Amino acid sequence: MVRREARGGTLILGGGFAGAYVGRLLGKAGSTIVSRENFMLYTPILPEAASGTLEPRHVVVPLRMMCRHSELLLGKAEALDTSARTVHVETDVGPFEVHYDRLVVALGAVARTLPVPGLAEHGLGFKSLADAIYLRNHVLRQLELADEALTASDAKRHLSFVFVGAGYAGVEALAELSDLLHYTVRYYPRLKNVRQRWVLVDAAPKILPEIPRRLGEYAARELSKRGVDIRVSTTLESVEEHAVTLSDGSRLETETLVWTAGVKANPLLGRLGLPLEERGRVVVDQLLKVDGLDDVWALGDGAAVPNLATPGKFDPPTCQHALRQARRLAKNMKGDPRPYKYRMLGQVATLGRHKGIAEVLGLRLRGFPGWFVTRTYHLYQLPLFTRKLRVVVDWTVALFFRRDIAELGMLGHPEPLRDDT
Repeated sequence: MVRREARGGTLILGGGFAGAYVGRLLGKAGSTIVSRENFMLYTPILPEAASGTLEPRHVVVPLRMMCRHSELLLGKAEALDTSARTVHVETDVGPFEVHYDRLVVALGAVARTLPVPGLAEHGLGFKSLADAIYLRNHVLRQLELADEALTASDAKRHLSFVFVGAGYAGVEALAELSDLLHYTVRYYPRLKNVRQRWVLVDAAPKILPEIPRRLGEYAARELSKRGVDIRVSTTLESVEEHAVTLSDGSRLETETLVWTAGVKANPLLGRLGLPLEERGRVVVDQLLKVDGLDDVWALGDGAAVPNLATPGKFDPPTCQHALRQARRLAKNMKGDPRPYKYRMLGQVATLGRHKGIAEVLGLRLRGFPGWFVTRTYHLYQLPLFTRKLRVVVDWTVALFFRRDIAELGMLGHPEPLRDDT
């Protein structure tokens, strides 16, 4: 096994929002980042990549550009030895034993699934860039299949889409994709009179429970105006190849079930032997130090982070909180240890083209103002000027040109070299 030293003595496990920002904020002190990908995904604008408003490459930030003084090791942490201060990392070229002086655990979260019959076989996720692009291609392919359908019932089934989970991810993804299809269907004359069906399901009594009640009610009204069937206080009972069954007894024929019902801490945290609370998150103190371990910190979606601004509560798994945790942790590691404290300035969400909701410093906005504030906030938080500029160009082009409706499901799946086709 090859042994190597973490650059600057700091080893960061995870290249997501939390880990990447710690590496960036440590600056010239340097670090080694262990990540499966060579980029950080800016998840708040992932729905716009799914709808084609943004070029997929523009919602990711290359780690080598974002963290100029960090070393990147593409791989997965498999074991942790805190006494020897080493982490076993598996890569495509073989295993490494990485020695550290300071360890930052930012492994994030994975999609939270439930033991619903058929969900694993027929459900689609919406957590990664690959999920978003696959979902876009899948939705556009359903249009093609509906156009070729032999019966009206088959066409209706292909144009029925069920989203389970009415948090930010589910609402924004549904809004963006429904906008895409309502625009695209004009190029399919045979489908002019076939009604699209969009269903949003959630076990909670209302959608977007994280935001103020009035904004959530506005979002529900806006989606209902577009024909979205909102089923709250409802759960998914089973999934079949061509249908889903809900707890209210209804059976919906569909080819598309998208699962966005929350996240859970990365299971790898338990295999590394870190102290976990009942929800599987790493236990940390107010300085973000892992309970009972020297020179080990944790943050992000995989950590139960106490917040002095909200006593008795842990931070929710959002990018906004991960960024603030990273800022505090970088300062603590540089020798300015202070308890983590952050009070949210507001919350924002988009509801498709030119529609959004926002609460900023107590001011509540909806419609176009909410949409504009949401985009402005995300643009401000997106790292690297070049990425900001690319996103602005994409948004500007989308204002003046029609949507791209090409389905590119073959990307990443080239035909083998042969002469019999």
